[in-house]
Amino acid sequence: MEILSFIPPFSHGVADLIVGVQREEFAIDITFEDQPDLKDIPVFYQNGAGNFWVALDGADVVGTIALKDIGHRQAALRKMFVAPSHRGSDKDVAQELLSTLLGHAKMAGLSEIYLGTTAEFLAAHRFYEKHGFQLVEAAKLPESFPRMDVDTRFYRTAL
Repeated sequence: MEILSFIPPFSHGVADLIVGVQREEFAIDITFEDQPDLKDIPVFYQNGAGNFWVALDGADVVGTIALKDIGHRQAALRKMFVAPSHRGSDKDVAQELLSTLLGHAKMAGLSEIYLGTTAEFLAAHRFYEKHGFQLVEAAKLPESFPRMDVDTRFYRTAL
């Protein structure tokens, strides 16, 4: 497995992974069309201190994670998804994706990272908390935080 910065040839694999997990695994009523950030990943994520990474197993996209620069040395962690076949501590895909993002964020001089998730993603809650993210009230999110309608639980970590 390798972690690479997003390039357009990964587009279909990214969309298939993310929408598949959202719709099939968690029954979230969302489509590719509902997520304009996925339609133009370089413009939405790959600017300022931001980036978008994919985990590849051969030619298959098996994981994603994104960092959206929201200004003021802050960023939003978004689009962290790992294929069911590649989850678990024995696979380390999620850990490698998060480590890549955090290393990049520190080198870029960011001071805080925020994220939003849904109540249904219980394993994600445990993962973020295990890695130092702390719950934060929605009212305390930065004004520039790109909140999704489906997000109901928010986290923050200081770098």
